Amino acid sequence: MAGRKVTLIGAPTDVGAGSRGASMGPEALRVAGLREALEAQAVEVGDAGNLVGPPNPVAPPVAGYRHLAEVTAWCRAVDGAVYAALGQGTLPILLGGDHCLAIGSISAVARRCRERGRPLRVLWLDAHADFNTAALTPSGNVHGMPVACLCGHGPAELTGLGGRVPALAPESIRQIGIRSVDPGERRLVHDVGLEVFDMRYVDETGMRQTLVRALEGMTPDTHLHVSFDVDFLDPDIAPGVATTVPGGPSYREAQLCMEMIADTGLLASLDVVELNPAYDVRNRTASVAVDLVASLFGKSTLMRRA
Repeated sequence: MAGRKVTLIGAPTDVGAGSRGASMGPEALRVAGLREALEAQAVEVGDAGNLVGPPNPVAPPVAGYRHLAEVTAWCRAVDGAVYAALGQGTLPILLGGDHCLAIGSISAVARRCRERGRPLRVLWLDAHADFNTAALTPSGNVHGMPVACLCGHGPAELTGLGGRVPALAPESIRQIGIRSVDPGERRLVHDVGLEVFDMRYVDETGMRQTLVRALEGMTPDTHLHVSFDVDFLDPDIAPGVATTVPGGPSYREAQLCMEMIADTGLLASLDVVELNPAYDVRNRTASVAVDLVASLFGKSTLMRRA
């Protein structure tokens, strides 16, 4: 990734989540040295600062959605900022904020790929499938719905954000690390044919084989987008999230995952979301996240000659 230019885009909101605190995520990542870690990998870093959007009204769900108007406003802002960064030839890094924001970032990426005739591959690193709908969700929190919305299952305000419904086909997505799925959500995931490498798959085959499968079929022209929810990681190493689920990847497994993604040379956009400093210990989770992002851009533990 040496010589690459990236644009940091902060989206300080927890409007799609059930708990407050993810709005502090962008600054926690900056304090943990994200810019310096990227620059150490010869990456040119521009920081666009933080987007501005409506505050969290902390209101109950309406027709199955909490804060739909506010979520839509934030996702529109993210869509515009990510699309602009791509147009300027930089690699956008969205600093969340909760995972509803990926509706905006991936809608922008999908639109850019359609315009340029490029194939898109999305790696969704998460403990959750995020394929809930208003009819299925037990909470109404939109951060549990972004993949469904991107695949056309959701309110028109969000499914049409990128100018086409669906924004992307399920076959463009590979989910890794999944270990918490609601029953109705599981049925819908199976119905649409989403490819999911859950933690049992990782345990049985190993992280290396998981990534081999998840990355296969890409061409040199593929735009690779990584949506990294920090709760992908085991809470023993990443306690700073509101939705911890035991049994996630270890630090070493996560490093291998990021290094293998970096080896493709195809990473073209990135989300880092759901970091919640209110649940963290001395910003430890932010530091782990920064270290893993650095690995996405070429930092390696490799000692042998390539």
